[in-house]
Amino acid sequence: MEDVLSVYTRPYDERFPQVCLDEKSKQLLGEVREPLRAGPGRPARRDYEYEREGTANLFIVSEPLRGWRHISVTERRTKIDWARCVKELADVHYPHAERIVLVMDNLNTHTPAALYEAFAPEEAERIARKLEIHYTPKHGSWLNMAEIELSVLGRQCLGDRRIPDRGTLAGEVGAWEAERNAAESSIDWRFTTGDARIKLKHLYPEIVEEPSYDPNPS
Repeated sequence: MEDVLSVYTRPYDERFPQVCLDEKSKQLLGEVREPLRAGPGRPARRDYEYEREGTANLFIVSEPLRGWRHISVTERRTKIDWARCVKELADVHYPHAERIVLVMDNLNTHTPAALYEAFAPEEAERIARKLEIHYTPKHGSWLNMAEIELSVLGRQCLGDRRIPDRGTLAGEVGAWEAERNAAESSIDWRFTTGDARIKLKHLYPEIVEEPSYDPNPS
């Protein structure tokens, strides 16, 4: 926890962008009957029945200090999918960065070893050398600022809407991404290591001081 919090205190440096990565599944639902559009004095209505169209996965990468984020829609969230997401991060979004400081959950798919399953060894090593990875602790995914972006995405874009396929989903989240990036919406992170040591004191081990030893007892 303190390792991640120390990362968040670093000043902005385009050579070493601080990027948070997270993922979320979205159930795809189709309509059984055509919804009734809204009209004067009449709200839009839809049938309670729906068709299950499978699921899609959303990878979100966010650089909070710059107010930037990007979402990739994939069919699954395997090691290969994660590796491709990280390659895009390194080669498309941060080709000139010396090192990408990457904060993410400690999932078994989020490892440099996944790069070697997706790419040739030389390519996997090249990408891995560009990463400085910091994992959030178990039960501490709330320390990942990308989770905040996913929460905003849910409120502003996805909600309980029925989205039937990956193409539509990609279009919807792409529009949200463009609007939020244009506004350069950033996250004002205020939770510090000092706060953690006070508010989460129960997580720290108690240090019991040993009694002092007097070599010359009276």
